[in-house]
Amino acid sequence: MKIKTLMLGAVAATTLAPAAIAERGADGHVNIIYWQAPSILNPYLSSGTKEIEAASLVIEPLGRYDPTGALIPYLAEEIPTLENGGVSEDLKTITWKLKSGLKWSDGSAVTAEDVKFTADYCMHPEGGCAQLAKFEGVQSVDVMDELTVKVTFGEAKPNPYGPFMGGQSPILQKAQFENCTGAKAPECTEANFGPIGTGPFAVTEFKPNDVISMEANSMYRDASKPAFATLTFKGGGDATAAGRAVLETGEFDYAWNLQLAPEVIANMEKGGKGKTVAAFGSLVERIEMNMTNPSSDLPEGERSTAAHPHPFLSDLAVRKALSMAIDRELLVEIGYGKAGRATCNLVPAPAIYASDNTDCLVQDIAGANKMLDDAGWVKGADGIRAKDGVKLSILYQTSTNAVRQDFQALIKQWWSEIGVETELRNISASVFFGGDPGSPDTFQKFYADVEMYANNFDGTDPEAYLAQYTCDKAPKPSSQWQGENINRFCDPAYDELVAELGRTGSLEKRGELARKMNDMLTKDSYTVVPLVDRGRVSAHANTLGGVVLNTWDSELWNAADWYRIK
Repeated sequence: MKIKTLMLGAVAATTLAPAAIAERGADGHVNIIYWQAPSILNPYLSSGTKEIEAASLVIEPLGRYDPTGALIPYLAEEIPTLENGGVSEDLKTITWKLKSGLKWSDGSAVTAEDVKFTADYCMHPEGGCAQLAKFEGVQSVDVMDELTVKVTFGEAKPNPYGPFMGGQSPILQKAQFENCTGAKAPECTEANFGPIGTGPFAVTEFKPNDVISMEANSMYRDASKPAFATLTFKGGGDATAAGRAVLETGEFDYAWNLQLAPEVIANMEKGGKGKTVAAFGSLVERIEMNMTNPSSDLPEGERSTAAHPHPFLSDLAVRKALSMAIDRELLVEIGYGKAGRATCNLVPAPAIYASDNTDCLVQDIAGANKMLDDAGWVKGADGIRAKDGVKLSILYQTSTNAVRQDFQALIKQWWSEIGVETELRNISASVFFGGDPGSPDTFQKFYADVEMYANNFDGTDPEAYLAQYTCDKAPKPSSQWQGENINRFCDPAYDELVAELGRTGSLEKRGELARKMNDMLTKDSYTVVPLVDRGRVSAHANTLGGVVLNTWDSELWNAADWYRIK
C-alpha cells in the first residue's frame, strides 16, 4: 500500500524555544491561574481541559503538536513516519523509540513497559477512560525492547498518531499505577492527585479544586530547565479575577482562557502589567442535547442512560427548532467580539475538515414556531408547548462564567418565544468539568436536558475527536460515568464512518468523511448545536518570557522554556 500518512508534512524536527536558560531554578517562582480549578491530575479520568493542562506540567506524551500543528518529539527520539521506517508500509503499525536516559521524577528509568502500560490502562474495559478515542482501532501495544514499543492497529491506519500524542495522551508510570486499573482507577487518590512524571515540574501538594504546588523536576532531561524553581497553579474564582491578577495587579504570571467580553479585556490591559495572547484553533462553544432521559423520577443508575430515550429531545423537530431560535451573531457580539465567529460546525478548522454548513447562522423564530406546530407541539394557556402530556420544559446547565450566564439568559428568552420553558442552572467549573463519578453535577453524568461548554482536539486532525461520538463511548455507570460521547448519540452509520476515516489515507477523502460526520452530528441530527468558534485568549505578565500560545495542544506545552525577564 502506497498511501502516505496524513501527518508526514506536518512533522517538525525541533521545538520552539527562547534563548538558552543558564541554570535550573534560577528564576525563582512562577504563578499560574486557571479560573477553572483542576479536580484531578490524571487526564485519563477527566476530559476537562483544566485537568489535561495542569497535568501536562508533570506527565508528558511521546510527541506533541507545536503552535503550527506540526508533530514534534518529546519523550520519543523522533516522530515515526513511513520515510524513517517508523510506520509500516501496510500502515498497520507504528513503532516508537524512547530517548535514552529518561528518568521519572523519582529517579527510576522510563521504559517501553510504561508506554505499553498506559495503553492497557486506558483500554481496560472497566476503566471508563476519558481519552479512549485516542486508542481507536488499536489491536495491541507490544514492547520490542527496553526503549521501543510497537502499536498495531486492526486495519491500515493512515493517521496513526492517536496514542501517546498530545496533552490528552501522556505516559503514566507503570510502577505507580499498576494497581489502579479498571474499576479501581478512580480509587487511587494518591496517584491521581500526584502522578510521577517526566515533565519540567513535580507535584509537592495538590488540593483538589483549589491549588497545586510544584517544584522543578530534578530529573528533567534538560539540566538547565525549567528556569523556575517552584510553581503555584491556582484554580477557581472567575475569568474576571484571573484577568485582573495578571493584567492589572501583577499578582500572577499567566492566566488561562479569559472568557470575557472584549471591552472588559481591553480595560484590563490598560493596567500595564501584562498582555493578552490570542489565536484561533478548534475550540467551539456549543449546546449538547441529551438523547437520554435525565429525570430524577428514574432509578439511580438508569438516569441519562440508553435505557430511557429522552421524552422530547428524541424528536428531531424539537432539537432543530431550538437551534433555529438562536441568534449566534448576537452571542458573538456580546461574548467574544473579534475573538469569536458564529459557526454551525463542531469542527471549524482546519479548512479541509470544515463543512460549508451555514444553515444555522440566521435566526428564524417564525420558522422554529412553524416547525413545532407542524410536529404537533401545541401551546397551552401558559404559553408552553406540550404533546401527549409531555411539556417542552428544559433544564439548561453550564459552568459558572459571566459570558456563559449571558448566553443562557438570551437563549432562554429566545426559547420562550417558541413556547419552550427553560430553567437555568450553573455549576462551579471545578465540579462541572471534574471526573468524580459520585457527583451528580458533572458534564459527563449529564443530569440535565441540555448543557453548554466548549472543548477542542489535539493537533490538526479531528479523527479521534469525531470518534468520541461512537455508540460505545457513552458515559454510564459501568464506565464510572466516564466517556466522551456526552449526549449519548448512537448511530451505527456514524460508527461505520469513524472506522472508514480510520483507514482512509487520502487527505481529500478524509476531509470529505470528516465533513459528513460533522454534518451528521449538527445539521442532520442537531444532537450538537454549535454556537461560537472561539479564539483562545490568555494573558501573561510582561516579565514572563518564552510564552508561545498553542491552540493545538496544551497551552502549557512549553512551560519548560518559560523564564523571567529581568
